[in-house]
Amino acid sequence: MAIAPAGKKSTEKTQLMFSIVLATYNWPEALKLCLESLREQTNLNFEIIIADDGSTQPTKDMIDGVKNAFPVNITHLWQADQGFRKTIILNKAIEAAKGDYLIFLDGDCIAQPDFVARHRELASEGCLVTGSRVLLNQTLTNSLLSWSCWSFPRFNANLLSYRLHGKINKYWPLKIKLGDGAWRIYRKFVWRRIKGCNMACWRKNALDIGGFDESITGWGHEDADFIFRLQNKGVIRKSGSWSTEVFHLHHKINNQSHAEGNALLVRNKILAKKG
Repeated sequence: MAIAPAGKKSTEKTQLMFSIVLATYNWPEALKLCLESLREQTNLNFEIIIADDGSTQPTKDMIDGVKNAFPVNITHLWQADQGFRKTIILNKAIEAAKGDYLIFLDGDCIAQPDFVARHRELASEGCLVTGSRVLLNQTLTNSLLSWSCWSFPRFNANLLSYRLHGKINKYWPLKIKLGDGAWRIYRKFVWRRIKGCNMACWRKNALDIGGFDESITGWGHEDADFIFRLQNKGVIRKSGSWSTEVFHLHHKINNQSHAEGNALLVRNKILAKKG
C-alpha cells in the first residue's frame, strides 16, 4: 500500500472548501461589520451563504452593495418574515452550500482575522467544533457600529483597556491561541458552551441528520438539538475555545417565550436515547 507523503493531509486540509453559513435578521449595520471581518481573513478559501430569516430591504441593499467586490462568493438566501424560523433558513443554506465543511456564524458577531484558519486547524474527520465568543457591552457595541469600517488592528490595540473597563468579558483567550489536541474532546453530550453563533461540522454529517429540526421555532436551543443529534450519530464534539473566539455585539434579549418548550423537546430526545 502506498504511503502518503509527509504533509499531504495538511495540504488537503488547507485546500478544503469551507462554507460559512451566516444567519441574520434585520440588523444590517452589524452584518456589515461581520462581513468586513470576513473580508480580512488570512485564509479566503471559503464561500459565504447568508441565511436571512426575513430581513427588510436595507439588509438586501447592504449585501448587494458589497458582494460584487467581495473577495469570496456571497449567496443571499431569504425567506419571508413569519416569526423566528431560523432552523428552516439554515437548512436551505446547508442544502445550497458548496463546501465540504460548514462554519455557522451569526450576523451580530465579528470574526478575528484568523477565525477561518483556526477552524480549519481544528477540522477533522468525524468531528464537530463548538466555538466560543467574547461578549461586548452596549457602549463598545455602539462605538464599533459608528466606525466607517471594521479594523481589527484598531480594536486589538485597545483590547486590554476594553477588558479593564468591563467592555469585554474575556481577554486571555484572544491573546493565547491553543492548537488541536485530545483535551478539546467532549466525552459526552453537555449543554454548556454550545453557541449557534460559532460552531462547525462536515456538511455530510449535517445532511445525515436532516439538518436542523424545523419543528423548533422561536428563539432557543435549536443549536443544542443540532449538536445532540450529531453526537448521537457518533460525531465527536471538540471545543473551539482559546482558538476561534468571535466578538458578539450587544443587543436586546430575544423573545424567549419558546425557549422552555424547545429545551423540553431536546431533553425528551436525550431521555429517549437513554431509554
